[in-house]
Amino acid sequence: MTVPGRRSSTFTRLLKHGFTDPSAAARLLDLPDMSSVRSDPVLLDALGASADPDLALRSLVRLAEAHEPDERRRFLDNLITAKPLRDRLLGVLGASEALGDHLARHPRDWHALATYESADLHPGVEDFERGLADATDPVSLRVSYRRCLLAIAARDVCGTTDVAQAAAELADLATATLRAALALARAAAPGDAAACRLAVIAMGKCGGHELNYVSDVDVIFVAEPVNGTEEAKALQAATRLASHLMRICSETTVEGTIWPVDANLRPEGRNGPLVRTLSSHLAYYQRWAKTWEFQALLKARPVAGDATLGQAYAEAVAPLVWQAAERENFVADVQKMRRRVVDNIPAAEIERELKLGPGGLRDVEFAVQLLQLVHGRSDATLHSGTTLEALQALAAGGYVGRADAAQLDEAYRFLRAMEHRIQLHKLRRTHLVPEDEADLRRLARSLGLRTDPVATLNREWRRHGSVVRRLHEKIFYRPLLDAVAQLAPGETRLSPKAAGQRLEALGYADPAAALRHLEALASGVSRKAAIQRTLLPVLLGWFADSADPDAGLLGFRKVSDALGKTPWYLRLLRDEGAAAENLARVLSAGRLAPDLLLRAPEAVAILGDPEGLWPRGRDHLEQEVLAAVGRADTAEAAVAAARGVRRRELFRTAAADLIGSYGTEESPAEGDPGALVDRVGDAVTELTAATVAGALRAAVRDQWGDTLPTRFAVIGVGRFGGHELGYGSDADVLFVHEPRDGVEEQEAARAANAVVAEMRRLLQLPTADPPLLIDADLRPEGKSGPLVRTLASYQAYYRRWSLTWESQALLRARPMAGDAALGEAFVELIDPLRYPPQGLGDEAVREIRRLKARMEHERLPRGADPTLHTKLGRGGLSDVEWTVQLLQMRHGAAEPGLRTTRTRDALAAARAADLISTDDARTLDEAWVLATRVRNGVMLVRGRAGDTFPSDARELAAVGRYLGYGPGHVGDMLDDYRRVTRRARGVMERVFYDA
Repeated sequence: MTVPGRRSSTFTRLLKHGFTDPSAAARLLDLPDMSSVRSDPVLLDALGASADPDLALRSLVRLAEAHEPDERRRFLDNLITAKPLRDRLLGVLGASEALGDHLARHPRDWHALATYESADLHPGVEDFERGLADATDPVSLRVSYRRCLLAIAARDVCGTTDVAQAAAELADLATATLRAALALARAAAPGDAAACRLAVIAMGKCGGHELNYVSDVDVIFVAEPVNGTEEAKALQAATRLASHLMRICSETTVEGTIWPVDANLRPEGRNGPLVRTLSSHLAYYQRWAKTWEFQALLKARPVAGDATLGQAYAEAVAPLVWQAAERENFVADVQKMRRRVVDNIPAAEIERELKLGPGGLRDVEFAVQLLQLVHGRSDATLHSGTTLEALQALAAGGYVGRADAAQLDEAYRFLRAMEHRIQLHKLRRTHLVPEDEADLRRLARSLGLRTDPVATLNREWRRHGSVVRRLHEKIFYRPLLDAVAQLAPGETRLSPKAAGQRLEALGYADPAAALRHLEALASGVSRKAAIQRTLLPVLLGWFADSADPDAGLLGFRKVSDALGKTPWYLRLLRDEGAAAENLARVLSAGRLAPDLLLRAPEAVAILGDPEGLWPRGRDHLEQEVLAAVGRADTAEAAVAAARGVRRRELFRTAAADLIGSYGTEESPAEGDPGALVDRVGDAVTELTAATVAGALRAAVRDQWGDTLPTRFAVIGVGRFGGHELGYGSDADVLFVHEPRDGVEEQEAARAANAVVAEMRRLLQLPTADPPLLIDADLRPEGKSGPLVRTLASYQAYYRRWSLTWESQALLRARPMAGDAALGEAFVELIDPLRYPPQGLGDEAVREIRRLKARMEHERLPRGADPTLHTKLGRGGLSDVEWTVQLLQMRHGAAEPGLRTTRTRDALAAARAADLISTDDARTLDEAWVLATRVRNGVMLVRGRAGDTFPSDARELAAVGRYLGYGPGHVGDMLDDYRRVTRRARGVMERVFYDA
């Protein structure tokens, strides 16, 4: 019986040794077989030095009890007297519950840890093959495998090997296991073995000599017939052997499993044949393989089976691997794969993801592989499948800064060590950092973190993850700056050829020009150059992620030249992370926004304001424009001031559209293309209305002061009235006036016409800004009719002469500037025309249909593809708008919701009134939104309006990026457009033509 004082002393001693449950530990130590352990301070010290002393003691008791009495005494005597055994065994038992379970089932396997000879320190494949030699079936192979794993883990937890050596040993053990499994498969089917040559190619971490404790072992199988066997029969035999090998390693037995053998990296993945001939592999890679497949082949290494065939495979695919960087969209493809991996991580796990999350192991591996593929074309020293070896070679060759490489090496080793110890505990495949306090404590102690272990572990983990995040892209772009900045002459730099290769891989069409821009921006010792060297590595990554990196970098140089001496500019980009990224996105997305910005570079400040990208409302815009007009000395200066506001606000709208800021957490626009289109339409329309109001004020003030002899209003029609203007749209208008009391009609008419002429002159003055054309061709009598009329004149014309199409054109009429009361009076005048009280007669309907058919036949430009013309093509804007407008004219008098100038609102009202089915309305709406977005995208990319997709490949790709299509998916964009508009045309023919 233990007296209370002694028990208290024991508890204190156990707590000092790191036990967290001293009561349970004391009970175990009181067991008769544990007397030698209890009385030996060296053994208690060794238990306390383990990652989890409680776990180590529990497993030690189970191991001792598993022996017969005599063997138990010998085992415990060895444990006491042999320090190597004591340190290694207790180190394993404290770190791995799973290996403790193995020893409890196979207690004699402790002998695998008893030796400590130099030959035992770094075994190779042959050593492991000897360790597996007694395996005669899958069960005994698993036992032998775990015995070898036990020795690897002992060297690992005791620090005899570092994390890279442990990973290499695990890969060598996997190689020996694959060979043993293949031997078992051959022995089970000697006929198959004789019919074919089969080589096993290791991929992934096994191929790269950097395997985890628990991981799929990725392989590819290649086979050839022997002894005159037909190829088909040889492949069948090889497939049976390969399948049997996979089952031996992957299936669960009473001894558990070894690891899954994964052959999904083979050509065509799981849909392709398991085994191919060498020529079949090469035919696939030369014709069909994607970029990521060549990236995967970087780690290909023959490990089992026919060595000559395996080596022939490796030699045949190597040239293809090192040509991969010459493929179109190479970097974008690699980065897209990385993003796809991150996007598939559950949101609840991403912060705990050690391997795949941001700043994780995969970021290091992707960055290193990317640089290997770019520069390995001309430098064979980079041809290593092992991440850390390749990183060292990149640093030695000057492709990565030595300090950056050293930091990345340290971070990678720490993260891999964490991954190893997490998996070692239960021998389960996981990359998630545990949340339980006890698990974190054991993990931290296994890594040698003994002071405040959990807090220290979290701090070190976050620190290394932050280093990886910071260096992930810096190591790719920073050496480009070092190559041109001409600083630190002793530092190894990229050669001009290597810098050019890297820029070409990033998508720069003119790497020489890009290097000149970088030199101009980053050379020298000024504070400005130093900040640029900090900013540019990240900016270059954003430019490379666009359709036109050259344009992005050139635009950045121009903006920096214009604002470089302005104190706030570089500070804004450095300190406001969103501002730099937003600027990069805007500058590399097309011509319109950069052209606007270069006309007023100070608008960069908009990009750093969280609310800066939201469009200003009509009242705010008109107030600012009219105030600017009021301060100007001449009408020309007034309109120039109004144009300055328009330029800035058009840039705000374009930038927001490109960046996607119209969709935010607070806004329902997120992910809704229709809402994005509406926002742009509203913003451009209200900006145009404010500009027209400013031109009107300037025209009136210059000749008449504050009061014009006649009341005057500008009525928006077409897209202007519908609040649907795009970046390149003209403003269709009607002008109406009404003489003031006491003013003769002739005098009023002269004044109104003079105002119209002056407005048009002022707005047509030469300028570098995007043009704002006001088009009055939809007025009564068209181009031959008077530009401006009184209300009475409009009423007389419409009552006597108006045609159906003119009533249709009035559907989108809406007051936009000038006398508000007069504008409303005009609306009251035209409402009975556009929404006929009795609806449309049959003849009027036929007239509209005839006019639409004639327009389709006559107005589509010669040579234009009718399936891709956004305005007049099949299922384009015209088809949708005429369909909606016919419904408005037929039913607008009875359905108030149809009395709107906006196409989408009218379509929604028609659906609500059951005038069109929900599916048909959705189809028309989708086509209208898509066609509108294409037109906006063309204007943003080309800087000039267009109704069809660009023919230039780079411009077409930029439109694709605007629409959400990544690199290499231009064909998908065109196919989707044709599909959507084809369906819309079908709806239009049924609803409009009653077909």
